[in-house]
Amino acid sequence: MPRQRPHPSPSLTFREIAWLAGLAFAGTWWVVPHVEALMMSSQERIAIETSVTYSGCNEVRALGLDPLYAGEPG
Repeated sequence: MPRQRPHPSPSLTFREIAWLAGLAFAGTWWVVPHVEALMMSSQERIAIETSVTYSGCNEVRALGLDPLYAGEPG
């Protein structure tokens, strides 16, 4: 009976490894800032959003948030 060659194990090329590492980095970069917000209750989120203050009109304009109306945070 003839001997059979073992099947070669699949291996990844350098390009595939680099591509997967890039995806892992991008996914982590996107997820990390959102984890804390996802874990907050709606009451906590509202409390943080309404506790915003600015040092003056120039800061609001610099952030591109003008105009602010009565009742809005800030």
